Amino acid sequence: MTRPPTAAQRRVIDAADPVSGRLKGTPAQLTALVRHGLAFRHPRPPHDHFLTPAGHRVREAVPGPPSGGPAADAPGAGADSGVFAARVGGEEDGADRGPARLREVRGAWRGLLELRRMTNPDGGTDRPCGWERAHLVRAAALAVEAAGHRPAGPGGGDGYRVRGTPQPEAVAVHAPDEATLRACAATLEQAGWQVGEHTEPRTRARYLLASPRRA
Repeated sequence: MTRPPTAAQRRVIDAADPVSGRLKGTPAQLTALVRHGLAFRHPRPPHDHFLTPAGHRVREAVPGPPSGGPAADAPGAGADSGVFAARVGGEEDGADRGPARLREVRGAWRGLLELRRMTNPDGGTDRPCGWERAHLVRAAALAVEAAGHRPAGPGGGDGYRVRGTPQPEAVAVHAPDEATLRACAATLEQAGWQVGEHTEPRTRARYLLASPRRA
């Protein structure tokens, strides 16, 4: 993409489904987004259009100077945009486990499984898809939260925390005790992630290193 999307194209991008990235717009708008690499046309009927990872980045971009890191991986990302965001741990509202939040999380997880079905080459839902590889922290956090695990509050507490790492395609998952850590590991493995348990050299705290499984 050599130039930013037009106002009309931006409205189409902003209105995309928050999890699957499914787009609605005129044929001309959708064709233009495909031409600029912001969308793709699914090869199977009904041939819907979806955001590419580049299109997701455009939608998630916050106006202003770059922050030096992916906004989607920061705690609380999306909280002010009205778009669903899985809790990575550390958010002010992380303790909210009311019925509305539970419905949001379960709906987002169902949407992500559908996205896997539509975008994985073999239609498999047993492993992460391209969107998850482009949004590692959010994807791992959604899998963990959808399984019923509690995220940590802003002061830490008894919940999980999902954070990015310098390693490609890997996230770190921290928990306050061994039982919670192993429960999160089992959840991620069931969701199609490869998981290993490691020890932080300085503090000796145990944590998980998780990567999306490819096959």
